[in-house]
Parts: sequence; structure tokens; C-alpha cells
Amino acid sequence: MRIHIIEDDPAVSDALAIVLSGLGHDTQCYFDAETFLSQPIPGTDDVVIVDLGLPGIGGEEVAKMLSGQSEPPRVIVISGRSQALLQRSLPDIASLTVLRKPLSLSTLTEHLN
Repeated sequence: MRIHIIEDDPAVSDALAIVLSGLGHDTQCYFDAETFLSQPIPGTDDVVIVDLGLPGIGGEEVAKMLSGQSEPPRVIVISGRSQALLQRSLPDIASLTVLRKPLSLSTLTEHLN
């Protein structure tokens, strides 16, 4: 399993990569959705962690695009937005795994297993 991290904040991206690598996961970081989308789409064995508030192509668009794949990866959306804003921007929130920043290691690992 490879974990793809799409996060424009280098501190958050690096922290996630360090923690997840320390847990034995193979990680790949992207600072924008455009770079991620220029690569082959991950498969069902992979996980994509995507920040909702990306510049350019937003995390919501990435999550929708990935869920439309015939064999989609698991998607975890991360955001610092309030719950009310999340519900407005992601009306199908129940079908997505959405974690609010700051992330806890236990919550993150729970959703990876």
C-alpha cells in the first residue's frame, strides 16, 4: 500500500510523511492536485490523503474524480474547516472519510487500517 499525500502546507505534508513512514508505510507527497493528477491514478490497494483547501484544483474535485474510478483508492479528506463548512462543501460527506485538522495519530491510523 502506498499513501499519497496531497497537501499544500509543507509542514503538514512533511509531518504526515514522517509519521506514516515511521509506521512502515510507503508515502508520496504532492503539493498540489495538478502534480498528483499528472501521475498514474493509484489503485484500490492505495490510500490518498487530500487536503480540501488546495490551490487550483481543490480537494473536493480530487475526491470526486477518484471516487468515479472503476477501481478507486481509499480517500481520506483532511481539512481545517468547521463542520458546518465541510457539510456545505461536501454534501455527500457521509460517504467520505473526513478528518479535521489538527490530526491525531490514533484517528489517522484507525482510518488507514
